Amino acid sequence: MADVQSSKSFRWSSSMTRKRSVDMQEVAAPGGGWLAPPKLGRLQSGATRGFNSLRFLDRIKTGKEEDAWHVVEKRFNEHAVDGKLHKDKFGICVGMGNSKEFAGELFEALARRWTVNTEDGINLEELEQFWTDMTNHDIDTRLHIFFDMCDKNGDGKLSEDEVKEVIVMSASANKLSNFKQRAGDYAALIMEELDPDHLGYIEMRQLEALLRGISSSKGMRSLSRMPSGNLAKTMIPKEYRTPISKFTTTTCEHIQENWKKIWVIVLWLFINVALFSWKFLEFRRKDAFQIFGYCVCIAKGGAETIKFNMALVLLPVCRKSLTWLRETFLSAAVPFDDNINFHKLIALGVAIGTLLHAGSHTTCNFVRLTNCPNKKFMLILGKDFNYQQPTYLDLVMSVVGSTGIMLILLMGFVFMLAMHTFRRNVIKLPYPLHHLAGFNSFWYSHHLLVLAYIILVIHGQFLILTHDFLKKTTWMYIAIPVFAYASERFYTQFEHSHQVNIIKAVVYTGNVLALYMSKPPVFKYKSGMYLFVKCPDISNYEWHPFSITSAPGDDFVSVHIRALGDWTSELRDRFSKACEVESTKPERGGLKRMETKAHDNIELSQSKYPMIKIKGPYGAPAQNYKKYDILLLIGLGIGATPFISILKDLLNCEAQSHDIEEGVKHPDRAYFYWVTREQGSFEWFKGVMDDIAECDKKNIIEMHNYLTSVYEEGDARSALIAMVQSLQHAKNGVDIVSESRIRTHFARPNWKKVFSNLADTHPSSRIGVFYCGSPALVKTLKDLCLEYSLKSSTRFNFHKENF
Repeated sequence: MADVQSSKSFRWSSSMTRKRSVDMQEVAAPGGGWLAPPKLGRLQSGATRGFNSLRFLDRIKTGKEEDAWHVVEKRFNEHAVDGKLHKDKFGICVGMGNSKEFAGELFEALARRWTVNTEDGINLEELEQFWTDMTNHDIDTRLHIFFDMCDKNGDGKLSEDEVKEVIVMSASANKLSNFKQRAGDYAALIMEELDPDHLGYIEMRQLEALLRGISSSKGMRSLSRMPSGNLAKTMIPKEYRTPISKFTTTTCEHIQENWKKIWVIVLWLFINVALFSWKFLEFRRKDAFQIFGYCVCIAKGGAETIKFNMALVLLPVCRKSLTWLRETFLSAAVPFDDNINFHKLIALGVAIGTLLHAGSHTTCNFVRLTNCPNKKFMLILGKDFNYQQPTYLDLVMSVVGSTGIMLILLMGFVFMLAMHTFRRNVIKLPYPLHHLAGFNSFWYSHHLLVLAYIILVIHGQFLILTHDFLKKTTWMYIAIPVFAYASERFYTQFEHSHQVNIIKAVVYTGNVLALYMSKPPVFKYKSGMYLFVKCPDISNYEWHPFSITSAPGDDFVSVHIRALGDWTSELRDRFSKACEVESTKPERGGLKRMETKAHDNIELSQSKYPMIKIKGPYGAPAQNYKKYDILLLIGLGIGATPFISILKDLLNCEAQSHDIEEGVKHPDRAYFYWVTREQGSFEWFKGVMDDIAECDKKNIIEMHNYLTSVYEEGDARSALIAMVQSLQHAKNGVDIVSESRIRTHFARPNWKKVFSNLADTHPSSRIGVFYCGSPALVKTLKDLCLEYSLKSSTRFNFHKENF
């Protein structure tokens, strides 16, 4: 069978696209009419039928059908009135509450099938009949039900209006607003395909033939792609034959995969334990131990770790320095990609040290001191307190006590706002406390730590039991790190920011703003890096990080910004005022967008835009993509941004392969999985997808788009969508969902299958797995990297983007 684009070597995401005539040749009659598929076509394997036949419900595990019916029966009893279930409650009862319109049409089709009068609803026995049909594994039964849903008047024929109505219903069930707007065009496409004689209707046998053709071709292709090596995967690997060997193998793999992190964390823990032990033993030998006991040892040991960690916590956020260090030999041994995670770990160390220090003082040392017999106090500590035994309140109100309380309150407030629930605005606070949640609160509250360092130095200079200046070491710990961090902040604030001209701005569906900016001459970056953006018209102090979406070889710099918080929403609104809605309908699709037009007069064009400044670039995990043989890039929603630059760079390198220096390594292949829940998201990078389809002559990039709002392939709620998608792609080479030349899958990827196929396709290769998106998927991907590194000769190395 021939490809649609025979001249293109690009591999489509799920399978090679076939010509329409070839797709349908097994069911097309010589005279242009249509014949039912041969009987042999029904002898598909159970796996193919199970995955590709129509379903009206989510899959029910074999052997669990009875349990599922009991759940439906329970819902019937909850929602039925006088023993009758009405149409509007049918979807909720059978588990289709999110597809009420579709459930209503299914209800009516089943009622017509069983000639049930549903004016007053249906009883439990009739519901069980409906349920039996819906869960029937026989494809003929399901095809009849689906046809009955389309055939509203029951004449056994589908008119174009009936097809359009079902398309609209399917689009609503799958949240495809753009698809819904073009329902008339897609209905005409189906009629053109199935009604070549222009009779004005199609019959069930024709619809069945089309569905079978699509289903079986997908099924057989998926089976043909199933690697024979998967059979071996069912056997228990040698390393897993005993619990001990499994534990040993897994542990060794973890160490090999994470040895950089492990040695740094072990060193950090060792230093903390050593400092704590040093101070603990020092005060164990002091006279004060006779009054305070081990409480003072714990307090002083905790204090020493606080000083160390308060100094160290600044280094992982010296972004410019880390970007430079990534390019040195140290990157081979130091995990610079985990700087933010290490920053959080050190902050946890500060919190633990504070708990030990403050807890020991307030609950033990202060109590022991105030309750100590006066004679003993005067003998041991009288000189330290000017021979006046303090009360508990005196200790709290002293300089060291009050500064300690201030530090706890200040740092506790900052730490609280840095937590995920506050920083990501997960928690919804009432007015006016809602200002405490969000990125702005996190960012500005962190600047309060300047005051915390000042108070920390004061606290360390008024120690009661230490009088020698050289032994008051707080300032010694933090002096160099504070100087390094402050120097970098001043440098980036005043010397390393660039005011740029806006070449073009586009506001896309889904509240995404794309900015195309002039490229400063000294702005050199690698794909995968990010920069900071500031809009002085909004705030002169706020810098926000965004992945660079342009390639290093482009003569401009671009970023894609999703409006999620106050600052990004305000930026989008300001550029929206400078943009205008496209006056013409896009050539392939109905998505409207607002964009600016390029102007020859730069000064005139900049006058209507907000001022934009950038600084950077800064290093990120994705910039190391070139050291891998194969790339697996996974982006969720706007998380695709760091990988767009990589894809562009790979295309540029392919186009300029003759100019690339000998010895410069590039990945042999890149697999990009983009998962999003909104159809409009595909418009963000439609141009990139089309470029890949057009220019990837050497088959380097393989794109997989997934739309999670659409029910998975095989579900009746998306069957007509899949049908139109296949017809449109075969006819015009354009996907109806993404409106690009890259075909879109429905639901979510089967990640286990993705890793299994990569391990079989690329044995003995190093595969870099780069992920940007929700933390929920991180553990799954990490576990799969470990599993398939153990199972196969392929090595999977996982990297997550951190800002």
